[in-house]
Amino acid sequence: MSSNRAVAYKGPGKVEVVDIDYPTFELKDGPGVNPANVGRQLPHAAILKVATTNICGSDQHMVRGRTTAPEGLILGHEITGEVVETGPGVEFIKEGDLCSVPFNISCGRCANCKKGRTEICLNVNPDRPGSAYGYVDMGGWVGGQAEYVLVPYADWNLLRFPDKDQALEKILDLTMLSDIFPTGYHGAVSAGVGPGSSVYIAGAGPVGLAAAVGAQLLGAAVVIVADMVAERLGAAQAFGCETIDVSQEDPREGIARILGTEEVDCGVDAVGFEARGHGQGAGEAPATVLNSLMSITKAGGALGIPGLYVTGDPGGIDDAAKEGSLSLRLGLGWAKSLSFTTGQCPVMRYHRQLMEAILHDKVQIASAVNATSISLDDAPEGYAEFDSGVAKKFVIDPHGVTKLTA
Repeated sequence: MSSNRAVAYKGPGKVEVVDIDYPTFELKDGPGVNPANVGRQLPHAAILKVATTNICGSDQHMVRGRTTAPEGLILGHEITGEVVETGPGVEFIKEGDLCSVPFNISCGRCANCKKGRTEICLNVNPDRPGSAYGYVDMGGWVGGQAEYVLVPYADWNLLRFPDKDQALEKILDLTMLSDIFPTGYHGAVSAGVGPGSSVYIAGAGPVGLAAAVGAQLLGAAVVIVADMVAERLGAAQAFGCETIDVSQEDPREGIARILGTEEVDCGVDAVGFEARGHGQGAGEAPATVLNSLMSITKAGGALGIPGLYVTGDPGGIDDAAKEGSLSLRLGLGWAKSLSFTTGQCPVMRYHRQLMEAILHDKVQIASAVNATSISLDDAPEGYAEFDSGVAKKFVIDPHGVTKLTA
């Protein structure tokens, strides 16, 4: 049996590369595993040799100690890999297939999956609808920042790349299909972005930049990206976005400077619950982004909210924030007849089309988010650097795949 190494959360501000068990076709007990999932037999699963696995801003929330994640949790929900073994119930996925793994774990059998709502599958997480690899309160499925990972319901979940050699040449783009590209695109779609739209995207991290790329694919006339980090705003400018530094300029004033009017057609929250207030030296104010989006989005518009919000935040600024309760101006949203779309992105709704856009050179998502390959051993340094606000998307490469294709 092969060995396996992975990135583990070891407490606030600390991750380590540790030895873990090689995957088997049974879900075993471990940090974060729901007791009702222990011993679950997985004949429908596949074992993947991880090609690339990305560090996500959602992982950073856990590593900062801003969730109830248990120490020892194996991290990583953005996974691309080669199938090395399949269970007896797998019919269509074969050994040697190079595949993208949607971060949503779904069964393909329940009522929600049959409606395309794979982000709220009813059968994979005993705690609540919806699940993911290596994430707090998501059922305890082992994360993919590892050398090898198990993917349940492989025939359903895995997106096989049609040409393995072509896929390897574009691996830094295709690795974004597991989460941030569909998630950003979903934010733009659910905000109602279409040809000729003006859209304001709060946050120039990887998901915000992916939302901006998605808005451009959807035909937006003007994409405005707001952030407080100059390097991240520069990344958005590099592929044609307008920008607002909200540490220096009020969003409405910035929009007026760019558009000649103080409102946009569509708004996207790519920040989430650790949002800060606007202005120089502003501290944490978790409702800031949502309230500002309601203010600057035209009546009858929509807000896409791919930014993460949690039900338990030990580091929240007050008792309300610690349980995910925010002071929202819901009356303003009601008065303007705004629509809201929250929750995980249903990755399978978009990933095949976005794969085709990548393979046919219609989009360069790796360049837009500054994909930066690092080794598994360098993952702790990658987490620390990402947390400092750099304009990079760190891609962990456990087996040197990106070096072979560079």
